[in-house]
Amino acid sequence: MLLDLGRAISFFLTIFSLLTLFHTAFFMVGTTWEQRLIASITRVALAACIALASGLLFRHAEHPAVPLSKTLPVRIFLWTLFGVMVLFALAWYLDVYYVPLLWRNQP
Repeated sequence: MLLDLGRAISFFLTIFSLLTLFHTAFFMVGTTWEQRLIASITRVALAACIALASGLLFRHAEHPAVPLSKTLPVRIFLWTLFGVMVLFALAWYLDVYYVPLLWRNQP
């Protein structure tokens, strides 16, 4: 019972930490991309710690022989991290190379 409650709480903390990572990477107004990158790296470290702790709880509850990378919180963390990295690189690239072209053609 207590282990199930701990799993649920740690899972929601994992999702919340990934949400703050997404917010830091894309919605910090008035900052440069370099500042967002530095702030996002600290959020990645925090989210990784929470996801690994949650993964340990999930692994202990299911089967101790299951690799940590096969647990749900760690998989969600890895997929979200991959998606944020791709979107961050794409957004930075578009901001540097294509947004100035759009602003130049404004009336």
